[in-house]
Amino acid sequence: MDLFAPRHLLIILVVVLLVFGTKKLRTIGSDLGGAVRGFKKAMSSGEAEEHAHSESAGQAVQPNDPPAIGTPAQPETEPTRTTTTHTT
Repeated sequence: MDLFAPRHLLIILVVVLLVFGTKKLRTIGSDLGGAVRGFKKAMSSGEAEEHAHSESAGQAVQPNDPPAIGTPAQPETEPTRTTTTHTT
């Protein structure tokens, strides 16, 4: 017995329509679509900010591609930190 046979999916769809109604399902669908659009917009604006920030700092944006086979990997270096002490 196949769990996801077309007949079973049709029965599930009818039950969902009876429980929630078409208006409620339309509302849920539009809310879900709006949430996905908002998430995509936030992700693209975050990437744009990172891109603009790295260009303004004079750094070229480099992809995070792994090195080609046979080339040595370059170790990542941390920026040097300076500490200052304040005396009063």
